[in-house]
Amino acid sequence: MHSHTDQSPLSSDQFLFPPDLERTPAPIHRVLLVGSCLTALYMEQFGLRYPDIRFDYLAYNFVSVLPESPPAPVAEYDFQYVQIPLRTVLSDRVVAGHNLNDPAQAQAILHDALSTLDMMLESALRYNRSNGLLTFVANFIAPQQSTAPSLAGQGEAGDLAAIVRHLNQHLTNKINEYSNAYVLDTDSVASSIGKRYVLDDMIYFHSHNAVAYQDWDDFGRVARNEPIPPLDGILPLKRDEFIASIFRQIVSAFRTVRQIDQVKAVVFDLDNTLWRGQIAEHYRPDSQPWPRTDGWPLGVWEAIHALRARGILVAVCSKNDEAYVREHWQDVVNPAFISLDDFASIKINWRPKAENISAICAEFSLRPKNVVFVDDNPVERASVVAALPDIRAIGGNPYMTRRILLWSAETRLAHLTQESAKREDMVRGQMAREKTRTTMNREDFLASLNCSASVTYIDNPAHPEVARALELTNRTNQFNTSGKRWSFQELSTFLTEGGRIATVRVTDRFTEYGLVAVLYFYKHDIVQYVMSCRVLGMDVEESIIATAIAHIRATDDTQRVTASVHDLSDNTPCRDVYTRCGFYEDWFSDGVHYYILDTHSAVESPAHVQVTQTA
Repeated sequence: MHSHTDQSPLSSDQFLFPPDLERTPAPIHRVLLVGSCLTALYMEQFGLRYPDIRFDYLAYNFVSVLPESPPAPVAEYDFQYVQIPLRTVLSDRVVAGHNLNDPAQAQAILHDALSTLDMMLESALRYNRSNGLLTFVANFIAPQQSTAPSLAGQGEAGDLAAIVRHLNQHLTNKINEYSNAYVLDTDSVASSIGKRYVLDDMIYFHSHNAVAYQDWDDFGRVARNEPIPPLDGILPLKRDEFIASIFRQIVSAFRTVRQIDQVKAVVFDLDNTLWRGQIAEHYRPDSQPWPRTDGWPLGVWEAIHALRARGILVAVCSKNDEAYVREHWQDVVNPAFISLDDFASIKINWRPKAENISAICAEFSLRPKNVVFVDDNPVERASVVAALPDIRAIGGNPYMTRRILLWSAETRLAHLTQESAKREDMVRGQMAREKTRTTMNREDFLASLNCSASVTYIDNPAHPEVARALELTNRTNQFNTSGKRWSFQELSTFLTEGGRIATVRVTDRFTEYGLVAVLYFYKHDIVQYVMSCRVLGMDVEESIIATAIAHIRATDDTQRVTASVHDLSDNTPCRDVYTRCGFYEDWFSDGVHYYILDTHSAVESPAHVQVTQTA
């Protein structure tokens, strides 16, 4: 895990895209770069800086057409990075800035720019459309200053800065129409570093939109009364910093899309973590003045709600007296931006924190590797990590906490699915279900659930359930029969070549669990079976297989069905799923069990689970 523990300044790439929560290197092997001269610079610099990655480059200016195939087979690329040249989109008409004083001319330029951008995207995303290639598209860097001729005209039709911002919004809207494509905010990277250290619009025309460097056609060869001084003597250029940050932005986005080291829950200490000082010592009536509540505590409180909006669960683990904390909460959390009710689990007691966090993981059906622990005390962090080696622990520097939690790739989502948005409610319902389970015998409990499962069969990568199916597959470890992680392009190929997937949504009287299972099958072979641990123990897994068997045999009821389970370190909960459903093990090889369900053998669905199928 990377972390910044000393007091030296952060580099821009680490500041913008924190590496503190990384555990696993991003598996990037080959990248396709598509764009203009700025992308050519990336090609040169990325190749020098990252020799373990193969970079291929396709020059793309004007409304050109990409070749039918890139330099290597599309399947060999982890992703492509597309940079549309602003100069082509706007055209050199904008150099004659006085024409922009005519609103009709300004509107015509914008109209033409939007049409050109649409055509260039259509061509540049050719491999995305044909092969589902993961695609990142850079937006445009807005000019440093308004180009309007007056203060009153800022932001109006003839202001190039406003036009570029309009193009960026249009670009975002268009990319959202594609599958497996995302906009990367190059403009924000330049702004954070400082556009005056990066953008060439101080010496070149506004629509060139590239990185500044010393003018290439001078260096004293042309006599002048006063020699031109080195540009970086006047303005220290940060080209290298910008390039490093752009690459780091790409890697961060890749990690988010692939869900590498994804964080599913954050557990917070209280004293000196959610507020300054100790609630029992520094907020007593006789200890005025109390610590300030503005500054970093407010930022962490806001971050808690931002995490919840992303579907990340939040919990409290504190060595304190719970009754005292509840009684004095409003004294410390002022203004009342957060309450204890915002946390899905609360452990305020004097037990070891590792013990409490283990209980929280059990309640959330999570492993420690998907949890971040935030605590100001290095001894507590060390003791928790010693007991739970896979957990990530931060919190020593309160000025770092908010940025790490909000900006890290591991806490971000490629898509906010319905399940992500409702995860907290689902977990609260799951905890209520488990509490009820302890008061009844198993048969009565299952019969009382009113459990229903809705199965949808998918053979098209454009189906709206595909994004959530990928999310569940790539984040599930325990009930995962093969452990395979799928990219969108791999799934797209699987479906177009005759494979199908079944997605399953489950509801009971406690909550809607959302999409909780994915079954991959090709003809009569079940390739992979993935299910969320949230519904383990409800016998849903047998119902899903029974329904899938019936679907497989819909056209030929004499077919035998095959399946397999890989012996993985984490997937013991699914090892016997097929034998429980009547399959027998045919052979075992290289850590893989192969199963067969004989011709005409049926799988009985548990009576307490009602299954429906949708188109």
